[in-house]
Amino acid sequence: MDWQPLDFEKPIFELERRLQDLKNHSNAHDVDLDSAVKALEGKLRETRREIYGKLTAWQRVQIARHTQRPFAMDYIERCFTNWIELHGDRRFADDRAMPCGLATLGTQRCVVITHQKGRNTKENVMRNFGCAHPEGYRKALRLMRLAEKFRVPVISLIDTPGAFPGIGSEERHISEAIAVNLFEMMRLRVPIVAAVIGEGGSGGALGIGVADHVMILENAYYSVISPEACSAILWRDRRHAAEAAEALKLTAQDLLKLEVVDQIISEPVGGAHRDYDSVAVNLGAALRRALEEISKIPADELLEKRYRKFRRLGIFSESKTVTASPRS
Repeated sequence: MDWQPLDFEKPIFELERRLQDLKNHSNAHDVDLDSAVKALEGKLRETRREIYGKLTAWQRVQIARHTQRPFAMDYIERCFTNWIELHGDRRFADDRAMPCGLATLGTQRCVVITHQKGRNTKENVMRNFGCAHPEGYRKALRLMRLAEKFRVPVISLIDTPGAFPGIGSEERHISEAIAVNLFEMMRLRVPIVAAVIGEGGSGGALGIGVADHVMILENAYYSVISPEACSAILWRDRRHAAEAAEALKLTAQDLLKLEVVDQIISEPVGGAHRDYDSVAVNLGAALRRALEEISKIPADELLEKRYRKFRRLGIFSESKTVTASPRS
């Protein structure tokens, strides 16, 4: 797959292009250019280390949104077998932004809930840019209840900028659909594992994110609001998105420190879009390990641990400021 560089990656892209041209020239004309190739490879390694070793929060957001980044169906193809998609919420429609179905992870049969984006205009219109309507969340809940009925775990792959905020979505009660999912997932008596694979935007992500174990890919993000929207609110200007991204603490590394997520899944250097297969191997192994551990916990204990896990989020303490007493 051809790599389309982001703005901050252009120095790497240029060095890779030059290196490939040098190798092609050497092969075509049978010229020994080994010393020049090695020098350029060294410079490329150093440039990669310099750029990818200190990515900002905003740069990670850009990687998470990369149009060539693997989406949910790419992981289903590589991590799961026996995928059978199930359609419709039995109330209104089938939401193509949220493919859901049955699959096998290793030897474990499970229900898989996902968000799915598109890579071109036609796909994005069909998938609504990964922004689900109420019927998407109701379909997800229908399948989660099916998982509980047949005692199989639920795996959630999260990748959405947020739930769709359009008029039709509001008329069909998007906030109620998400709220019901939060309530029902909290008491679902089967193991739940969630993985943020790209964007984790607000309630749209949390609507399928109440899980016993929450993991996130190294360059994915999870936030109550997008950096652009936060910038527009705080600074009345979307140009401060980079500052907002830093303030929101939305990166995988920040989220692990804050105990919002339980695990970070490593990506290839430069992002998951550079090597689909290797990141799928990492994700699949992490999902299997998490399910294996969680499945050992009795249902009542599992529900209690899940409840405590989410209730402790947002707890903070303030230190008392000691002021000097005025002299009498």
